[in-house]
Amino acid sequence: MAILKKDKFRKRVIDLNGPEGNAFYLLGTASKLCKQIGISSERREEILDEMKSLDYENLITTFDKYFGKLIDLER
Repeated sequence: MAILKKDKFRKRVIDLNGPEGNAFYLLGTASKLCKQIGISSERREEILDEMKSLDYENLITTFDKYFGKLIDLER
């Protein structure tokens, strides 16, 4: 057994095969992250519109493009 020190800079992981992989959950998470990191409401709407513009693959690719430094997406 090992006791690991909590890494406060560890990236969060979203399992796309679980309930967090739902498109609505990802859109909500993106919206919350925009607010947390200070992205303007106009820019937030542009990002969400880009995420919704095509299919699910586009949604996760766009999510990763903007928030990949904060969250890892896992299949």
